[in-house]
Amino acid sequence: MGKFSERLSARMEESGSLLCVGLDPAPDLVFENEPGGARDALFEWGRQVISQTHPFVCAFKPNLAFYEARGSGGIASLERIMEYLGSEHPRMPVIGDAKRADIGTTSEAYAGFLFDRLGFDAVTLNPWLGRDALQPFLDRGERGCVILCRTSNPGADDLQTLEVGGEPLWQRLARLVAEEWNSLGNCLLVMGATRPKDLRIARGLVGDMTFLVPGVGPQGGKLEQVLEAGLNPDRSGLVISSSRGVTTSSDMAGAASELAAAINRVRGGH
Repeated sequence: MGKFSERLSARMEESGSLLCVGLDPAPDLVFENEPGGARDALFEWGRQVISQTHPFVCAFKPNLAFYEARGSGGIASLERIMEYLGSEHPRMPVIGDAKRADIGTTSEAYAGFLFDRLGFDAVTLNPWLGRDALQPFLDRGERGCVILCRTSNPGADDLQTLEVGGEPLWQRLARLVAEEWNSLGNCLLVMGATRPKDLRIARGLVGDMTFLVPGVGPQGGKLEQVLEAGLNPDRSGLVISSSRGVTTSSDMAGAASELAAAINRVRGGH
């Protein structure tokens, strides 16, 4: 299957896009309570999003919470969505937004479920427990480890800006990932779109490492500020994630195309 970073770069080149669409069905959408009904409805929703937006994206990103909340039917629908992507769009990278981490065999079980059972190319991870909790993921050199670093939520400052050795904790984490945890070259960082100044600092700390950037649009992130702060010297290195901004539109293809084009206008030459 090749390394995730190579697959992502190839898809960015093929699509000419840095846009990632989140496959996050809204909690207020009503589905039948029967597992089979939930499975069919959720799958059809995901299929529609994929079929309409795939020409304009470099990746898809399902958030597991919205499927887990619907029980066995929700998980079954996610399995069907992943099978559909593998069959119809085999070169499309898929990021599982799971934010997992634990110790020992628990973390190994998480990695097995997310990578081997569901088939994600990369997953989001919570670094709070330290490197050993993420090691079962980091050891999968062909898969991507997308590590939370500087997030968009207001409460992030409760911990992420605490001083550690003369620098904010999030900056210490960024350097730790770049200098030690990324030995197999399979790490990315999550950097919230609402903090463009910190995005610029992170780019200086970690070089060309790719950032997954949620929060553009409804959450308040300004696209132009994000791109100016976070693009690497190759005018790439960002995966701009949008969920509601695309999937709640009456014209999902148009919304995805417009956002991808807006990104490229700032990038220039794409």
